[in-house]
Amino acid sequence: MSSESDKNDLFERIRAEVRDDRVVEAMRRVPREAFVPEASAHVAYADLALPIPCGQTISQPYIVALAVSALEIKRMDRVLELGTGSGYQAAVLAELAREVVSLERVEWLAETAKIRLASLGYDNVDVRPAEDRLGLPDEPPFNAIVVAAAAPKIPKELVEQLEIGGRMVVPVGSRTEQELMKLTRTEHGYSMKTLGGCRFVPLIGEGAWSEDDDDDQ
Repeated sequence: MSSESDKNDLFERIRAEVRDDRVVEAMRRVPREAFVPEASAHVAYADLALPIPCGQTISQPYIVALAVSALEIKRMDRVLELGTGSGYQAAVLAELAREVVSLERVEWLAETAKIRLASLGYDNVDVRPAEDRLGLPDEPPFNAIVVAAAAPKIPKELVEQLEIGGRMVVPVGSRTEQELMKLTRTEHGYSMKTLGGCRFVPLIGEGAWSEDDDDDQ
């Protein structure tokens, strides 16, 4: 098991780089060791992405902090997450927002994340199975959207699911390397800012990658 000093060291480094005390304290309250496989518990507070079942990963803590900070979440916000994974980022979001809706394509991951989050008391997270359509276009617009998988281009379908003034963070690039992008929806489109390089698993669905796309498509 990671030591308390490992945890303190991690969050002090993140605080120095991200400079968002509210997000850092939210991450401190989430037991990351509960969201990684037992064999990885000793490195739960290393600043590393770690493998989880079904060929997926739990994101590097610094990237989670960077993405969540960029969302500028307010207490009454309703947030959409694409890519629940083990549920770690959803828990961090739940510490900050009124409601989190998290979508996951892999049924086993969705079910286990739902159980894990409920057992930890995160009753403001609604984990649902993801469909081929990106997001939840039939629901009211969200205050913020975070995509925990890489898109080949800006997903316009998701931009349209933001309220005016809403924020989205999404990795954009190839299936192996991306730039983490922040978008803010405006009355006439959106503004965009680059947050830095990253690596995520591919986003699968209409308007993103298909299951059989290769990297040069």
